[in-house]
Amino acid sequence: MAPVWPISVTAVAVSDFDNELAWGESPGLLVVDMCRAYFEADSPLFIDRPAVVDANIRLVQASRDAGVPVFWSRVEFVPGGVDGGVFYRKVGALSVFDHGGPLGEWVPGLAPRDEDVVVTKQAASSFFGTDLDAALRTSGIDTLLVSGVSTSGCVRATALDACQYNYVPVVVAEACGDRTDAVHDASLFDLSAKYANVESIDDVVEQLGS
Repeated sequence: MAPVWPISVTAVAVSDFDNELAWGESPGLLVVDMCRAYFEADSPLFIDRPAVVDANIRLVQASRDAGVPVFWSRVEFVPGGVDGGVFYRKVGALSVFDHGGPLGEWVPGLAPRDEDVVVTKQAASSFFGTDLDAALRTSGIDTLLVSGVSTSGCVRATALDACQYNYVPVVVAEACGDRTDAVHDASLFDLSAKYANVESIDDVVEQLGS
């Protein structure tokens, strides 16, 4: 996936958009749905982006080294999706997240620690129907680094809600992935224009180190 960020969209004027948001004093990292369903070839949700796993491993380690709290979201439904509503009916592939399914497990090498907060969701946004906002506020978080999958789906929905809950959202470009470069890049462009900072992993790791 190259270039990851920035991208050039010369046909769209964004002179009144794309303001850079200053980080606050207390960042946290949210890793969105880094489950086997997106990284195993026999899964209907497979995105074929192994570099996203490596980027998340690097990002989680940098956050831990900096003493930054790490939060995680995952998807799980009652078998048959009675708690999934329209979303579950619209996207049949979500059945891989029925309780007990192996594709709902964490990607090898990426898993929460005991001190981390994990939220389980049945919607695209990690905020919707969960206690994520309460957990972030309890931890004093004002800036939310967002990584994971997919860029156009749960990452975008989560970053949008972070903005609406008045956190500074920072989407880490290389640590997100989607099924096509075009969808990934367009989603990052739109997020950067209206809702979030989109920053490279090198810049984010440098900022964490400082």
